[in-house]
Amino acid sequence: MKYIDTSKFTLDDIKEFVDEIVEEKLINILKDPDEGLELREDIKVRLKRSLKSQADGEKGILLENIKRHGLNIL
Repeated sequence: MKYIDTSKFTLDDIKEFVDEIVEEKLINILKDPDEGLELREDIKVRLKRSLKSQADGEKGILLENIKRHGLNIL
Protein backbone atom coordinates (compact mmCIF):
# COMPACT_ATOMS: atom_id res chain seq x y z
CA MET A 1 0.00 0.00 0.00
CA LYS A 2 1.27 3.44 -0.93
CA TYR A 3 1.23 6.07 1.82
CA ILE A 4 0.88 9.75 0.98
CA ASP A 5 1.83 12.64 3.26
CA THR A 6 -1.35 14.71 3.28
CA SER A 7 -0.21 17.22 5.90
CA LYS A 8 0.59 19.87 3.30
CA PHE A 9 -2.45 19.30 1.07
CA THR A 10 -4.46 22.35 0.07
CA LEU A 11 -8.23 22.18 -0.17
CA ASP A 12 -7.92 21.74 -3.95
CA ASP A 13 -5.41 18.91 -3.43
CA ILE A 14 -7.82 17.16 -1.06
CA LYS A 15 -10.72 17.54 -3.50
CA GLU A 16 -8.64 16.12 -6.35
CA PHE A 17 -7.40 13.27 -4.15
CA VAL A 18 -10.95 12.36 -3.07
CA ASP A 19 -12.22 12.64 -6.67
CA GLU A 20 -9.55 10.17 -7.83
CA ILE A 21 -10.37 7.69 -5.08
CA VAL A 22 -14.14 7.91 -5.71
CA GLU A 23 -13.63 7.51 -9.47
CA GLU A 24 -11.43 4.45 -8.94
CA LYS A 25 -13.99 2.86 -6.61
CA LEU A 26 -16.90 3.57 -8.98
CA ILE A 27 -15.01 2.04 -11.90
CA ASN A 28 -14.36 -1.08 -9.81
CA ILE A 29 -17.99 -1.33 -8.72
CA LEU A 30 -19.61 -0.60 -12.09
CA LYS A 31 -17.28 -2.43 -14.44
CA ASP A 32 -18.62 -5.34 -16.46
CA PRO A 33 -17.44 -8.58 -14.82
CA ASP A 34 -17.97 -10.40 -18.14
CA GLU A 35 -15.85 -8.00 -20.17
CA GLY A 36 -13.66 -9.88 -22.61
CA LEU A 37 -15.61 -13.13 -22.36
CA GLU A 38 -17.17 -14.70 -25.47
CA LEU A 39 -20.85 -15.60 -25.69
CA ARG A 40 -21.61 -19.22 -26.44
CA GLU A 41 -23.14 -19.77 -29.87
CA ASP A 42 -26.45 -21.03 -28.43
CA ILE A 43 -26.77 -17.84 -26.36
CA LYS A 44 -26.08 -15.69 -29.44
CA VAL A 45 -28.87 -17.51 -31.30
CA ARG A 46 -31.32 -16.99 -28.41
CA LEU A 47 -30.44 -13.30 -28.14
CA LYS A 48 -30.88 -12.74 -31.87
CA ARG A 49 -34.25 -14.53 -31.77
CA SER A 50 -35.33 -12.46 -28.77
CA LEU A 51 -34.28 -9.17 -30.39
CA LYS A 52 -36.10 -10.09 -33.62
CA SER A 53 -39.26 -10.99 -31.68
CA GLN A 54 -39.12 -7.68 -29.85
CA ALA A 55 -38.53 -5.76 -33.11
CA ASP A 56 -41.51 -7.58 -34.64
CA GLY A 57 -43.68 -6.29 -31.78
CA GLU A 58 -44.05 -9.56 -29.90
CA LYS A 59 -44.45 -9.31 -26.15
CA GLY A 60 -42.49 -11.30 -23.61
CA ILE A 61 -43.86 -13.28 -20.72
CA LEU A 62 -45.64 -11.21 -18.09
CA LEU A 63 -44.08 -11.29 -14.64
CA GLU A 64 -47.46 -12.21 -13.17
CA ASN A 65 -47.53 -15.38 -15.31
CA ILE A 66 -44.04 -16.31 -14.20
CA LYS A 67 -45.01 -15.87 -10.55
CA ARG A 68 -48.22 -17.84 -11.08
CA HIS A 69 -46.15 -20.85 -12.14
CA GLY A 70 -44.06 -20.64 -8.97
CA LEU A 71 -40.92 -19.20 -10.53
CA ASN A 72 -39.58 -16.63 -8.11
CA ILE A 73 -37.05 -14.53 -10.02
CA LEU A 74 -37.13 -11.40 -7.88
